[in-house]
Amino acid sequence: MDDTILARALHLLAIVHWIGGVSFVTLVILPLARRAGTAGVDLFARIEHRFAAQVRISIPIAGATGFWMTHRLDLWDRFADPAFWWMTAMVAVWTLFMAVVFVVEPLLGRRIAAAAHAAPEVLLGRALKLHLLLLLVSTLTILGAAAGAHGFLVF
Repeated sequence: MDDTILARALHLLAIVHWIGGVSFVTLVILPLARRAGTAGVDLFARIEHRFAAQVRISIPIAGATGFWMTHRLDLWDRFADPAFWWMTAMVAVWTLFMAVVFVVEPLLGRRIAAAAHAAPEVLLGRALKLHLLLLLVSTLTILGAAAGAHGFLVF
C-alpha cells in the first residue's frame, strides 16, 4: 500500500473520531449537562475527561498525517492559493484544538472546574456557545476540504 493512501486513511479516521466526538459533546452532552445543573457539571467533566484522553491521540495523528501528505505530495504551494483556503483552515483548526487540549485544559482545568461548580448554568452555557462555534468552523472546514479535494474550487 502506498504510504500516502495509508496516511489519508489514518487522517480521515482521526478526524472522524475527533470532530465526531466534538459534535457528540456539543449537540448531546452539553445540552443535557446544562439542564442538570451541578450534577451536569460532574457528568460533563467525566465525559470530557475520557474524550480528552482519546483526542490526545487522534488530533496528533491528524496533524502528523496531514503534514506527511503535504510533504510527500509537495502540496506546500496550495497554502498560497486562495482556491485551497481549506488547507489553511485545516491547519488553523488543528492548531486551535492542539492548543486547547494540550495547553489550555491542563493549565486552566482546575479553575474551570471550580467556576463550573460555582455557577454551573453560566459556565455550561459558555462552554456550549464555544463548542458550537468550534463545531461550526470545523464542519465548514471539513465541507471545504471534502469538496476541494474532489475538484470543487470556489475561487
